[in-house]
Amino acid sequence: MTETATLIPLITFIPIFTAISERNWLRFKELELEFADNYGVETWADVFNFRVMPALEPEAKRWLLIQKCSQGIKSVKILK
Repeated sequence: MTETATLIPLITFIPIFTAISERNWLRFKELELEFADNYGVETWADVFNFRVMPALEPEAKRWLLIQKCSQGIKSVKILK
């Protein structure tokens, strides 16, 4: 993870977590674009992969995966 990604305060991510919690895909995409515009795509990738995703419960991760991959995917099988 880049140093920039580690220095961004957690308060910056609260709206992102809120959008995920509310299952608001459009709001999440807006916040994602805003973050990438402000800090850069590489920093967003680090923050998303190493700070946001590890903090999510499995159901939220599944929802996010379905939203990100929904173009062309007809179903998602839940493996246990």
